[in-house]
Amino acid sequence: MASSSPAFSSRIGFILAAAGSAVGVGNIWGFPTQAASNGGGAFLLVYLVMIGLLAYPMLVAELTIGRMRQQNPVEALRALSDKPFWRGFGALTGIIGLIVLSFILSFYAIVSGWLLAFMFAPIAELLGYPEAAQWLTGFSVERNLIMMALFMLLTIHVVRSGVTDGIERWSTRLMPLLFVLLIAMVIYILTLPGATDGLKMYLTPDFERVLDPNLIIRAMGQAFFSLSIGAACMMTYGAYLSKKEHLPKTAGWVAGLDTSVAFLAGLLILPAMFAAQELGVVIYDANGALLSSDTLVFAVLPAMFESMGSAGLWVAFAFFALMVIAAITSSISMLEAPVNALREESGQPRSQMAWLVGLTIMAISGLIIYNFDALFGLVITVTTVYMQPLLGLTFGVMLTWILRQHLLLKALQEGAPDIAKSWFWKIWPWYVKFICPVLILLVIWQG
Repeated sequence: MASSSPAFSSRIGFILAAAGSAVGVGNIWGFPTQAASNGGGAFLLVYLVMIGLLAYPMLVAELTIGRMRQQNPVEALRALSDKPFWRGFGALTGIIGLIVLSFILSFYAIVSGWLLAFMFAPIAELLGYPEAAQWLTGFSVERNLIMMALFMLLTIHVVRSGVTDGIERWSTRLMPLLFVLLIAMVIYILTLPGATDGLKMYLTPDFERVLDPNLIIRAMGQAFFSLSIGAACMMTYGAYLSKKEHLPKTAGWVAGLDTSVAFLAGLLILPAMFAAQELGVVIYDANGALLSSDTLVFAVLPAMFESMGSAGLWVAFAFFALMVIAAITSSISMLEAPVNALREESGQPRSQMAWLVGLTIMAISGLIIYNFDALFGLVITVTTVYMQPLLGLTFGVMLTWILRQHLLLKALQEGAPDIAKSWFWKIWPWYVKFICPVLILLVIWQG
């Protein structure tokens, strides 16, 4: 018999934890990098459209599935129907979602390990250990393995402490700190020479690039990755949400906070790129393509910090501390979903399941590190660009096509008793049922 799900103790605890799941390296590293590589303002515009047209409606769907049954994704999706075929299909979809999520965390842990290393490097310099700083910022198998393992151990520690004492407690501390650090960094970077050029690129769309199929699919993948949609994270957190909460409004808060951080990150990174260029750092090649696009924050920005002298060490530490905070708030949600699923299905203690899943993902990360050139980019593309939108689509279709409509209305009325009279109820179910599948498949086909 499955164990009962834990729960968040407050609405603000859920919003900050769910926003923390959404706000991560995808916002502060992935979004600005994608924007810089795809026309700046054009990518920002398409990204915002994708958040409104696709990501938010699918976020509501995923949270609804989780809260309806208040069980892990496998059981929640299985319970949407009483027909054997759909029950089996739902369980299989939940399992695939958790596997995809585990692969996302496997590459995420590697990137987050780099962030930890770059955060420690300025401290090593300030303490007079330049060799250690050089090792931390150098790309090596040993560095990647050690820092990945350190990051995963930190994630395991939070998850094994539980929802209230672990995830909620750390999210309510780290999310406000993340906003403070991010806003302070934006203000500082915008005072540097050359930053206004980056600001213009970021806020001025090139409308000729807006309809570029590659840009559109990248923006959609970024929107789904940024909001943790299609990877069972939000479904798991939805299971921990009180039935007294208004689901569409709560989802709106989560999407709004996540999008705000992504927008602020763009205000930080793109002006910082052009400030670095002003200081002599080369950021574009002769053809106008962004150099080091996949490792922007590990190549271009450290070069800028270095050119700032001793003050640059403190700025570098603050920047990478910000990145680590964003990374840990997301990684705990990625680990929580498979851990809670195994806890419920096996009846084994949370601590044991946290170690089992965490060590398994560390092994996958190690395999990627040893075969970096072949696997790293492949895992990112398959999981975030294609599997997340497809799984999000499947979750939405199952909710609106397989579940009977009166049961869906009843689920949404918990916390919103008058929702049947609202425009949301008149539009959202049909939009997710008909429009979202067509848009998602069209974007993937065009890409």
